[in-house]
Amino acid sequence: MNIHITKKAYLGFEPNLPFYASDGSAGMDVSAYLSESAEIAPGSISLVSTGLSIALPKGYECQVRSRSGLAAKNGIFCLNSPGTIDSDYRGEIKVILANFSKNSFTISNGDRIAQLVIAKYEKIEWDLTNSLPETVRSTGGFGSTGI
Repeated sequence: MNIHITKKAYLGFEPNLPFYASDGSAGMDVSAYLSESAEIAPGSISLVSTGLSIALPKGYECQVRSRSGLAAKNGIFCLNSPGTIDSDYRGEIKVILANFSKNSFTISNGDRIAQLVIAKYEKIEWDLTNSLPETVRSTGGFGSTGI
């Protein structure tokens, strides 16, 4: 599948295109597009530019997800994860990063900050009814199936 993408070179240099880090990767690494390094203090949230915009076909979304290495090693997570980029959005992709560690974290231009996963979805219509089909689980949730 080919997807149109634009690079917004408003800083005087071009942003990196997302890329698959390995042959079996489901997500493409996306990089920060910054004129200077940015620090995310412990407990803080930062909106990080990528310099990229995309045009998805109808029926597809682009999910923005945390990178496992940033999360496990540095406590840096994408909020609203997975975030959704809708097929009719044409603005710049920006990533909401939160620092859940006890240390400041510095992001530099070109650092890989998140993953993008393209996913197909179905549009539905609600069928209002007075009851739902029974299941063994029924209304059990929030740990009802065990730890």
